[in-house]
Amino acid sequence: MINKQKLWFLTLFSLILVLAVYYIALPDASLSKLLDSDITKSNTSSAVINEEDSLATLRIEDDEKVLAEMEELQNTLLDKNKGAEEKNNAFEKLKTINSIKGKENALEELILKTFNLKSFIKIKDDNINVIISSKSGSYKDANSIIRAIQNEFKEKKYITVKYQ
Repeated sequence: MINKQKLWFLTLFSLILVLAVYYIALPDASLSKLLDSDITKSNTSSAVINEEDSLATLRIEDDEKVLAEMEELQNTLLDKNKGAEEKNNAFEKLKTINSIKGKENALEELILKTFNLKSFIKIKDDNINVIISSKSGSYKDANSIIRAIQNEFKEKKYITVKYQ
């Protein structure tokens, strides 16, 4: 039976695969036109960020870092000069990134459903950073959030909760 995490991983992996094939199939001239148009569009646009959008900003920054890392790993997978071991390591890292991203989203949904709080969660090794979009947070609530997150893992994690 397929659970949500496996389905999420399968969806992201298939998206990565489709994008990789599309990238390879594009002629060089089309790619340079796309890059030039993206650069001109990004130079002309400006954004105003409110305090309420701080979680969205954190998500975007994190997504950009993850996408850059995934692109680098995909390039390793597609490079003909790389050995089988390097490609296997890159594939395993891609799987790990996808599973961590799925777990982060699941934990954010858990906090939203359980505590009715919007949050941003970043998992790195044994550290889990939780940022809650509420200025009026108590130690009791933070402790409850930490316990709820820890119950999702078998091993001990170092969890920090920060209110914004």
